[in-house]
Amino acid sequence: MTADQERELIAAATAVRLRAYAPYSGFQVGAALLTADGRIVVGCNVENASYGHTICAERSAVLTMVAEGIRSFTAIVVVTDGAKLSTPCGACRQVMHEFAPNAVVVCGNLRGERTRHTMAELLPHPFGPADLT
Repeated sequence: MTADQERELIAAATAVRLRAYAPYSGFQVGAALLTADGRIVVGCNVENASYGHTICAERSAVLTMVAEGIRSFTAIVVVTDGAKLSTPCGACRQVMHEFAPNAVVVCGNLRGERTRHTMAELLPHPFGPADLT
């Protein structure tokens, strides 16, 4: 991911964050991923009164990517407005690994703070296709 691509992803994640449906937590999250062919796909969190049915921004972006016929990405940016930088939850890490085991994951907030991680750092012992044999 180039510096320009990272800036584009940050801008896209920050913008889509405002579309989040978060009436219960008030915690809006935006995600933007860079597909293997250079496209940007976005997603935001969508809460539900039945909390277990809430969809995180990261999974929202991955599901949109798949619905568009794309099967891999190289990087994802996640933006929140938290005082602390938030990394993807365990469910998101597993779903992200399915399509991008070598992706770069950038976590940021509206104050411009950022951290970079690899999928291997975030999910060191993933469950994958090889585990099904």
